[in-house]
Amino acid sequence: MNLGPIRIAVSTAEDMHTLGRDLARLLLPGDLIILTGELGAGKTQLTQGIGEGLDVQGAVISPTFVLSRIHRSSGTGPALVHVDAYRLASSYEVDDLDLEQEMPFSVTVVEWGKGLVDHLSENRLEIEILRSPDIENETRSVEIMAVGSRWESLIDQWQAFINEDMGRDAQADAQGDSDD
Repeated sequence: MNLGPIRIAVSTAEDMHTLGRDLARLLLPGDLIILTGELGAGKTQLTQGIGEGLDVQGAVISPTFVLSRIHRSSGTGPALVHVDAYRLASSYEVDDLDLEQEMPFSVTVVEWGKGLVDHLSENRLEIEILRSPDIENETRSVEIMAVGSRWESLIDQWQAFINEDMGRDAQADAQGDSDD
């Protein structure tokens, strides 16, 4: 089952970070998030917010050259496994990272993972971050596709968090969507 997509306009890097922090409120060990978007779209910024929301240890930075970083929890929550699959050519190379070992105890975020890590979980969030074609416009369009029964009841709850933190009126957003 696919739910969504939910579309959110994100105006600043700080808002992208907040979006990640809000998402972290719903994440549990075993959750998989697949991020796509061009270079500089905000994938790592979103992951940094997730890391803050999960209260993990260490700075969350792009794992481009090491492929994967594990950030242990500072408390009792799950660890964060942050993967950059940009340099990986196939799901076989992903399998060599042995992500299945950490997944039951961690939240796994994979940048550039679409089509490479989908097989790791039937329940996942697929998030695409799109930049405006106007180079002067820093606003990003974030599209969230919830895949699987795990997200069925939680996606509405998360939408409420997002609206609250970003000062949005959920009713106005819903009406705006119906105008499209």
